Amino acid sequence: MRRISLLGSTGSIGLSTLDVVRRDRGRFRIVALAAGANLPRLAEQAAEFLPRFISVARPEDEARLKFLLGGLRIAVGSGPEGAERAAAWPEADLVVSAITGIAGLGPTMAAVRAGKTVALANKESMVAAGPLLRRAAARSGAAILPVDSEHSGVFQCLAGQDPRLVRRVILTASGGPFLRTPLARLGTRSVRQALRHPRWRMGRKVTIDSATLMNKGLELIEAHWLFDVEPARLDVIVHPQSIVHALVEMRDGSMLAQMGPTDMRIPIQYALTYPDRRPTAPAPLDLAAAGRLEFLAVEAARFPLLGVARAAMEAGGTAPAALSAANEEAVAAFLSGRIGFREIAEVVAEAMRRHRRAEPHGLAAIFAADREARAEAARIINQRTPS
Repeated sequence: MRRISLLGSTGSIGLSTLDVVRRDRGRFRIVALAAGANLPRLAEQAAEFLPRFISVARPEDEARLKFLLGGLRIAVGSGPEGAERAAAWPEADLVVSAITGIAGLGPTMAAVRAGKTVALANKESMVAAGPLLRRAAARSGAAILPVDSEHSGVFQCLAGQDPRLVRRVILTASGGPFLRTPLARLGTRSVRQALRHPRWRMGRKVTIDSATLMNKGLELIEAHWLFDVEPARLDVIVHPQSIVHALVEMRDGSMLAQMGPTDMRIPIQYALTYPDRRPTAPAPLDLAAAGRLEFLAVEAARFPLLGVARAAMEAGGTAPAALSAANEEAVAAFLSGRIGFREIAEVVAEAMRRHRRAEPHGLAAIFAADREARAEAARIINQRTPS
């Protein structure tokens, strides 16, 4: 039986993970949960799965959470320390890291330092601190397994392959809701329109990242560190049907592809059961019903953030952390109605022009770069927002 600590249990990845666990209770046991501010949902999860420990984001919510738990004998924590305690929970042998944003970095590092197997769904951790996580994993013996559908696809395509024979690793992108919107109209697209993803059901932040293609930019950086592939051999192609999740081109011209339904339970379950494969809930992929599969080049004018992200990947150091931070601030400003859709890319690009790259030697430097980039992005946003 695999004993799981689930970080980000009330988000979309967390809910899908619990559904996988629910369908195979003889194989999995939830021993710790960490979540944000959705206390009723967290309490319901605790009552169903009876973990030993749960943590909530804000210390002031601890008392209410204990009240909602009633007589359940479950230890409760809060804040970053609580999430890190859940990540390193002694009983857990596998940690699902699905806290959104840079807030997931500390708990992810705690799990890696504790030598856990980490099923990584928090892309910002590897983006901001890829070299540090890799070094910590080498010291502790931790394993990092990808959960994102694209990285899971790459992981599966690379299985058993000699890395020297790989020419390119290609991530696919759906193109989001504005793939065919005239460029002149992109600036007028609303939050509601941007959140209407044609293929995937995800959290608000990652859905906006899909619309700008920043999600692929972050995934390129993550793939660089996950698979030790240099930036020049990483690429992105638009595939609106989202059936092919990743491609690996070999040096002899052969192309390996991983395909599957648009259901996150499949890559989540693969990470939880690796190297085994278990039956899954989604219906099998019906290629005849899927019909035509399209592959399109990325339009730089439509998706300028992909180029910004690639530049940050090539610069290295604190640049990826600054990129992720500036993007979080810009997306939050768009979701709150303070800036327009096209301004997301403009804010991030300007913040990156102002960033002073440094070589980080620990998490403190990463968090400092994150804070500085957020402050810079906030200044840029405030200059654009009418008073």
